[in-house]
Amino acid sequence: MNDRRNRRRRRSGNGLVDILNGLLTLLVIGLVVVGGGLFYVASQYYGDGPLREDRVFRVESGNTLSTTANRLEEQGFITNSMIFSQFGSRVEESAIIKAGDFSIPAGASMSEILKELTLGNPLRYAVTIPEGWTVWQAIQRINADDRLTGTIDQLPPEGSILPGSYDYTPGDTRQSVLDAMQLAMTQALAQVWAGREADLPLESPAELLILASIVEKETGIASERPQIAAVFVNRIRQGMRLQSDPTIIYGITLGQATLDRGIRRSEIEERTPYNTYQIDGLPPTPIANPGIEALEAVAHPDSHDYLYFVAKGATPREGHVFAETYAEHQQNVARYREIAAEAAAQAEEEAEAARQALEAQEAEGAAEAETAQ
Repeated sequence: MNDRRNRRRRRSGNGLVDILNGLLTLLVIGLVVVGGGLFYVASQYYGDGPLREDRVFRVESGNTLSTTANRLEEQGFITNSMIFSQFGSRVEESAIIKAGDFSIPAGASMSEILKELTLGNPLRYAVTIPEGWTVWQAIQRINADDRLTGTIDQLPPEGSILPGSYDYTPGDTRQSVLDAMQLAMTQALAQVWAGREADLPLESPAELLILASIVEKETGIASERPQIAAVFVNRIRQGMRLQSDPTIIYGITLGQATLDRGIRRSEIEERTPYNTYQIDGLPPTPIANPGIEALEAVAHPDSHDYLYFVAKGATPREGHVFAETYAEHQQNVARYREIAAEAAAQAEEEAEAARQALEAQEAEGAAEAETAQ
């Protein structure tokens, strides 16, 4: 009897051990499976990716992490969108995706890609408008950028764009870029007008803008702008006409073409709204989009008595010479004409020498060909 009880106790004790062993085995197996799964996920997430060459990936505005993960897998940047989105959102510092274009290097891991899309800087895209361009030129450049959307079919007012570089995200509208350019000009003009010289003979910000556009077209040398501005301010104070060649040109082209020739006498004598040789005061609109330096030059012109200026040399980069009297100005003009004639003669000599060199080369080649025959 006692033996049967002891045997039952031993069997009962062995069964409990078996159960515990079984549970422990399942636990170990579970840990191995979980550990193996985590190792696999981590190796996929942190290991080298499938990309074989550097590529650019675009995140559209409003894309979520899940949407981005799916697009990355579809385009071959990653192998598993679920690992990218679910594991990445738990282990990375940020899971907030930025919009824009991102440069992804070959072999980039999921971790590296997610860091780039959340913490990196998108590629910079910008539209740059040089100082002195007309609105027609500016709109041509904006419309030509194929990373922007929509079109601008109507020209904005001349002078309403502040030259400079304007960043955008691919997919932005062309109108939004134009709006930024116009807002920048509105703000800059208001600030410059508020800080202008007290005795400036201009009645409004619009007049300052018009005169600044003329100054911008008269010289591309920054240091000369206050001098040029002062000449025009002095003329306005004395009731003299501005007599600016760029205004005549704008009246001919309206800023929508380049005048690839000199101004004709008939065009100087023709009375148009933009011919400042024939009209008093300022033309009705700006003739270009002036930069901030031209605006500031008009708001703070130099203090001098010059009323005239003419080009110093044959190229614009040589600047101008200034005069207080018409007689002195005539002497400067005569000197300029001599320099221009000399430059034209030298250019013709160089062109002729180039022609002769080509003719000699061709003749020599023909002679060699004839000898070979």
